[in-house]
Amino acid sequence: MSNAEEGKTGEHLHPPTAKLDDKVLYEETTFSDPLPRGAATFTSATSDSDEDGDAFHKNPFLDPDVAEHWSNVYEKSTYECRAEFDPAFTWTEEEEEKLVRRLDWRVCLWACIMFFGLQVDRGNLVQAVSDNFLSDLHLNTNDYNFGNVIFLFSFLLAELPSQLVSKKIGPDRWIPMQITLWSIVAMSQCAIQGKKGFYATRSILGLLEGGFIPDIVLWLSYFYTSRELPIRLSYFWTTLSATTIVTSILAFALLHMRGVAGWAGWRWLFLIEGLITFLVGVASFFMMPASAVQTKAWYRPNGWFTEREVKIVVNRVLRDDPSKGDMHNRQAVTPRRLWNAAKDYDLWPLYAIGLVAYIPQSPVNTYITLTLKSVGFSTFNTNLLTIPSSAAHIITLLLITRLSEWTNERTLVSMLQPIWTLPCLIALRFWPDSLHQAWGTYALVSVLLSYPYCHAILVAWTSKNSNNVGARSVSAALYNMSVQLGNICANFIYRTDDKPLYHRGNRNLIIINLLSIGLFLFTKSYYIWRNKQKARIWNALTPEQQREYKVNTKLEGSRRLDFRFAH
Repeated sequence: MSNAEEGKTGEHLHPPTAKLDDKVLYEETTFSDPLPRGAATFTSATSDSDEDGDAFHKNPFLDPDVAEHWSNVYEKSTYECRAEFDPAFTWTEEEEEKLVRRLDWRVCLWACIMFFGLQVDRGNLVQAVSDNFLSDLHLNTNDYNFGNVIFLFSFLLAELPSQLVSKKIGPDRWIPMQITLWSIVAMSQCAIQGKKGFYATRSILGLLEGGFIPDIVLWLSYFYTSRELPIRLSYFWTTLSATTIVTSILAFALLHMRGVAGWAGWRWLFLIEGLITFLVGVASFFMMPASAVQTKAWYRPNGWFTEREVKIVVNRVLRDDPSKGDMHNRQAVTPRRLWNAAKDYDLWPLYAIGLVAYIPQSPVNTYITLTLKSVGFSTFNTNLLTIPSSAAHIITLLLITRLSEWTNERTLVSMLQPIWTLPCLIALRFWPDSLHQAWGTYALVSVLLSYPYCHAILVAWTSKNSNNVGARSVSAALYNMSVQLGNICANFIYRTDDKPLYHRGNRNLIIINLLSIGLFLFTKSYYIWRNKQKARIWNALTPEQQREYKVNTKLEGSRRLDFRFAH
């Protein structure tokens, strides 16, 4: 929005000396309410006491003007949960804790099971190559890399369209369709005969799987507050490593089927694991309610919640972030909303981190089975030896996400990932016995792949700083597209002419890792600067002007003046 446009919507709220740039922002507090963090800059309708200020932070709808404003927004958007919106409704902490535990079992657990289905079909190529997949199809390392690039590029292209479809028809409908369709393609990989079939299945899988992760994040955001979401996403991404452990054990058994019916072991691997995902996809049609008020169905006549519990789920999410009701769950993102979200340059630092932060670990992970076979481990032991690093990865992921929550710090905690990776990459490049000494190489690669994965923090961070349902849908897709673009770049790091030690590739990974650290520090500094810039203008307003702005401004989400970026 230009300065001129902003002047039309509320320039009378600002002192003559206060100037706004083309974006005004509002602060998301612990409870994500559109209120200033400093109690001194907020005045309640009835009292200025500290107790009232704290109550307003927990429930912004105690202000009648704010409650009326958002009630009108929910009615206008035909928000599916608007009938349960109740500014005066109260509940106990014990009730909420019990309900969150139920949500974890009903919502978060199934999200993890669906992610298991994704990772089974997305990751089993690594296990297939340990069973002579490349030689059976007459492929070389560059063909393998190009197949991965095709998959990732297709995945990237599908991210935003998938998110738009999901927002239009609902993630509860679109996600089960995605899983079922890609599982059929995954099973068909058992019939691959050569390079063309390999490339074709990689492309179709990428197109069908793309967008799945932001779709899931959108669905989870319907049930969890912004404070709870990063922890649930950490559970979600522990499934990645847990799946690697499970599929490594499965691969150990399935690859022993080489020769059964005249098939290679990797053909059985694709067929059976694809069938597992197909069952998850079919079950997902019955396991994903559209929202908290839509859990009752012919196959679930009693629903998940009592009437009181439904009100708790709805109102606690809205008090955390009132903007979650500004669109209903079958409402498409308009081209205008899409463009506004895409040009939101304040989220670009997070996209830049997504582009760069995961490259240093990716080639090592992609090549782990080939690396272990090259130093003398057998096909079956190679798959089992990937388990310890996957188990350690789960632990470090949970710890780094908890640390972020405990310290309310995102940037510096996330930066532990490249700090962990850096010495391992240096050792891979300069240790003389790297890729020569079997157990030493295994230990080094295992420590590197045990890194504390900051992805859950970044996804929730992007969602939090979007602060609008439409913008959140688009920003989640754009962030994940940045990650996939980074993964595409990662497939060009280890090249055939750099084998077997990959000195050039590891040198480049060190450089990219240092760039990642620099991006984290830049992002921290940038958001601190932006928050100070907005606070200076906000604090120059009188309490009456602040109240009028909150109720009457036409600006949405992170563009509001009373928003502060999390960092």
